[in-house]
Amino acid sequence: MTAFFVATSKINDPQKFADYAAKAGPTFEPFGGALVIRGKAEDSLVGASEHHVVGVVRFADMATLKAWYRSPDYQALIPLRDEAAQMTLTTYQVPGDVE
Repeated sequence: MTAFFVATSKINDPQKFADYAAKAGPTFEPFGGALVIRGKAEDSLVGASEHHVVGVVRFADMATLKAWYRSPDYQALIPLRDEAAQMTLTTYQVPGDVE
């Protein structure tokens, strides 16, 4: 079942965030992960939004997504991520794939 995560971020340090993003992207590749979309928050049509940017990354399944997250290469980036931004990573399965 296809899985993905949505990362919402409130940026603390733009330079460190750019460094984190440049280093995080290549960690997806060994796990078949692919960036689907990323964007900058512009406006809220309903409710309040605390984040500045969003990214969506797709993996073949939830086990692979979690293996990427637990990988040594990604785990090494967590201190930089936490300095760069307040980030929430939320996992999902593609609705058509849900049993």
